[in-house]
Amino acid sequence: MPDSTPSIAILIEQLSAPDAEARASAAEALCRAGESAMSAATALVAACADDHDGVREWAAAALEDLGAPPPEQIADLTAFAAAKHPLVAYWAVTLLGRGGEGASSAVPALEACLAPGTAIEVRQRACWALGKIGPAAASARAALTAAASDADPRLSRLAGEALAGLPG
Repeated sequence: MPDSTPSIAILIEQLSAPDAEARASAAEALCRAGESAMSAATALVAACADDHDGVREWAAAALEDLGAPPPEQIADLTAFAAAKHPLVAYWAVTLLGRGGEGASSAVPALEACLAPGTAIEVRQRACWALGKIGPAAASARAALTAAASDADPRLSRLAGEALAGLPG
């Protein structure tokens, strides 16, 4: 019996459908696809800004199960890291961190995420991501040092851990 599940490419297209239920259904199908939906990573991050609760929830659930992003998506994810929508920025930063050293081109964008005024969960995740990138994140040392002295204990701890992985 042939598989009747739409292809990942079709599901990505459906994330932009005018009908919210169709978008939510596509996000749910991508969630159920697991790691095979990796090519949908940037589309799922964008869907985190959807007006429909179901779309946002399924998109975030799908992103939970994705591993490191494909190298060709690093630039788009880097752009999403600066999004005003905190859920979009959070997931973009998370995927960049999962990219490890392969996401080193995103270091300036991740450093910008550490700025006061940025949502605390995005700042925390940016510290984590810079730590995952490792020595290639050395240019963010000053921003990480400032974050390490922040009043938020989790931000301070994550910045300290990232600093510990930097050379020198």
